[in-house]
Amino acid sequence: MRTDLTMARLDDQEIEKSLAGLEGWERSGDAIRKQFKGDDFVGSVEFVNSLVAPAEEMEHHPDLEISWDTVTVTITSHSEGGLTENDFKLAERIDALR
Repeated sequence: MRTDLTMARLDDQEIEKSLAGLEGWERSGDAIRKQFKGDDFVGSVEFVNSLVAPAEEMEHHPDLEISWDTVTVTITSHSEGGLTENDFKLAERIDALR
């Protein structure tokens, strides 16, 4: 089921306002990024698996990097060439998993 996607690219002021509402996320160029620490590699893989459902539901897929006990999640709207409201909605959904 696809949620209502807002795909207009945000300006710097909108990005900073949206970022202020998220804990631990930082801007990285035209993306936002956050590291999630777990106990071990298995915990990291389980966390990545938990991201599948919200990403599929939103039809919006983050870039993921696993390094033993740490998962780095990077989100951007590649189709828009930068950040959109949808990126921040996905970040909120990911945060809700922890």
